[in-house]
Amino acid sequence: MNDSASSDAAPIANPSRDRLIRILRDHSLVLGEITLSSGKKSTYYIDARRTVMRPDGQRAAGELIARHATGLGATAVGGPVMAAIPLACAAISVPEGEDLVAFFVRKERKEHGLQRWVEGGAEAGDRVLVVEDTVTTGGSTVSAIERIRDEGFEIAGVLALVDRLAGGGEAIAAAAGAPYEALTTVDDIYPDRPDR
Repeated sequence: MNDSASSDAAPIANPSRDRLIRILRDHSLVLGEITLSSGKKSTYYIDARRTVMRPDGQRAAGELIARHATGLGATAVGGPVMAAIPLACAAISVPEGEDLVAFFVRKERKEHGLQRWVEGGAEAGDRVLVVEDTVTTGGSTVSAIERIRDEGFEIAGVLALVDRLAGGGEAIAAAAGAPYEALTTVDDIYPDRPDR
């Protein structure tokens, strides 16, 4: 089953995805002028952590991410620090993710301990699914992909919880050299937005 929202075809009915979209609409869509991490201004913001850090949102996201990871043959799930941590933890906390481990990529290498860029349960050589909460330009995900590859991991694919449809998906796919998909898009969450 395709859990993704990135294709042009209407998605097959999926209770986990439908629940995720409802929770994102109810808890993550913020209206008002916002400055995005890219520096661009927007009249709305999708704070996906408000969804993933709720029990019902965590379960829905975890089920979808874990199914996607296992479908790609990934053994680990993770991505850029902060955004990927709740997503990776969601994926390994559901029954569908019982064979996965989680990891995250630091913004800066630790100066003590093991001095690693990639932390968590994944080991070099693992086949990984890179996850991101919200994609706009894709910059932080592309940086994480470079670190993941440099540390010896094989990238099976990249999965975003939400794609704002601002071109970041294409940049991520090019950097990863692997499939990029999104569980939802801004069209699912805010179909009546003024910039559509």
